Amino acid sequence: MNKDIRDYPIHVAQSEIDDLHRRLRDTRWVDKETSSDWSQGIPLAYIQDIHKSWLEDYDWRQCEQRINDFGSFMTTIDDVDIHFLHVKSKHENAKPLLLAHGWPGSIVEFFKVIPMLTDPMTYGGTAEDAFHLVIPTMPGYGFSGKPSQPGWKVEKIARAWAELMARLGYSDYFAQGGDWGSAVTIGIGKADPDHCRGVHVNMVIAFPDEAMLADPTAEELKSLAQFAEHSEWGTGYSKQQSTRPQTLGYALVDSPIGQAAWVLEKFHAWADCDGHPENIFTRQELLDNVMMYWLTASGGSSARLYWESFNSIDPGEFKLPMGASLFPVEIVRPSRRWADKQYTNIVFWAEHERGGHFAAFEKPEIYVDDVRKCFALMR
Repeated sequence: MNKDIRDYPIHVAQSEIDDLHRRLRDTRWVDKETSSDWSQGIPLAYIQDIHKSWLEDYDWRQCEQRINDFGSFMTTIDDVDIHFLHVKSKHENAKPLLLAHGWPGSIVEFFKVIPMLTDPMTYGGTAEDAFHLVIPTMPGYGFSGKPSQPGWKVEKIARAWAELMARLGYSDYFAQGGDWGSAVTIGIGKADPDHCRGVHVNMVIAFPDEAMLADPTAEELKSLAQFAEHSEWGTGYSKQQSTRPQTLGYALVDSPIGQAAWVLEKFHAWADCDGHPENIFTRQELLDNVMMYWLTASGGSSARLYWESFNSIDPGEFKLPMGASLFPVEIVRPSRRWADKQYTNIVFWAEHERGGHFAAFEKPEIYVDDVRKCFALMR
């Protein structure tokens, strides 16, 4: 193994768990919402139910053990520690694949698809469908380090992920991502086209030009209306995180219920969950993801990515082979012709009837099938 890569088993001190429990017991509750739904945010009754489970039933050690069983490592790139999972397939000809998460997600989003991608023959695939997986944690997130200087924009993260693949000896690889991971994945393809063979995203960043806006299709009108609704009612989090992440951070790193509410509300708003996140996610899964923020005090540092990059993403023309999976409950859902304007070599395009923002987490079988089909076209 490269000398710059070191084993990094996770073991959170019991004192940290005890501190979490103390803070949960000392929670000062906000008054009940005046609406009868989630329109004012996460309902008091639900977050109090989460609070009870978190304090009395939740077991962090299960998640910790899964991380370590997958293979937990650390490396330092540009003076920032980068935590990542490295899960090798038993199949000799498996292709390296980097999976990139975003906010409010984490490496936890990929737990269900890891065995399906590395051991495809157990999950309805063939040996040719096998991948070696590299799943890094973004700077300022989870168990990765927190940048102490500005400049960690999407483009720098993309270059860091390319460097990570080089350190692991992968000179020929694919990349996949959603949310911020989508932007980073496109950035990898632009920064490292000699080694990245192609990409797949489950959130396509593409916008219509004036001519397209002047003559939209029925589906495009629906997409524009969906985005307008999101812009009007669903962007409070991004306004705050892209302008004053530090101010927000004081609350999130001090209050576990505050951190949980800030994250969990999006698993209601952005998932295809028929009105409740636990229709598709287990409570253990939801809290595992919250713990990646709470235990590492990364509520503020993770939000800084919005301050760094939210108003400066410009993917421009993208020439590498690219695939996309579109799900109906997504923040942005561009049409194929919008995407074709920006991505000049789309080889795979799938539009699904169910699913939302957290594709690997929500619809692991569909996600894996799309990833297999997409990269089979690029081998």
